[in-house]
Parts: sequence; C-alpha cells; structure tokens
Amino acid sequence: MEELLVTVVGYLRLVVEAIGAAVIGFGVLATTYRYVLTLVGVREYTNNEIRLYLGRYLALGLEFQLGADILSTAVAPSIDDVILLGAIAAIRTVLNYFLSQELERERQQAAPRPERDATRT
Repeated sequence: MEELLVTVVGYLRLVVEAIGAAVIGFGVLATTYRYVLTLVGVREYTNNEIRLYLGRYLALGLEFQLGADILSTAVAPSIDDVILLGAIAAIRTVLNYFLSQELERERQQAAPRPERDATRT
C-alpha cells in the first residue's frame, strides 16, 4: 500500500510541477504578445502594466512549484529531503514575497489617483 502511495504522490508531484511550469510559460508568452502589440502600436500597455501581468503569472507558477516540492517530501522523507525542502521553500517564499511587494507597489503606482477636492483649502 505504501508503494502505491509513494507512486501516486510522485506522479502528482510531476503533474503539479508541470502545471507550474505551464503557468509560467503561458504567462511569458502572453506577456510577450502584449509587449509586441505595444511595440507595433496596436495597443498601448505601459511597462508597469506589462510587468504586473507577468508578475501575476510568476507568483502563481512559484506557488505551484512550491506545492510540488512539498509533495516530493510528503511520503517518508529523509532528513536530507526535509532540509532541502526547507531551503527551497525559504528561497521560493522569499522570492514570492518580494515579487508580491513589487506587484503591490506597481499596482499602487498604476491606480488612478483621486483628484483633490477643489472646495477644500
């Protein structure tokens, strides 16, 4: 029974990892498409909009990759597996945190600013 569980979790990890890679790949392609549209003048996307668009895909892809790493150590991990997972999780979490901070800053800069009330002095 344990062998079956290990096999199923192994395949599930591969699927989750592939989904993460596909999300990032799709994000890169879609962002490149938007960038090309801007270059040829069909649409006008600002650099911030393009970065935000790609950043969302990168953040989601990183979450899937972290999930795959967790799955890889879910069944009978050795101490080396746990240490490696901790290091990978820490690196990906830090990357995701700073990416989220950058996205939030970009969102705030891109958001329309409320105009000052002309009746106030």
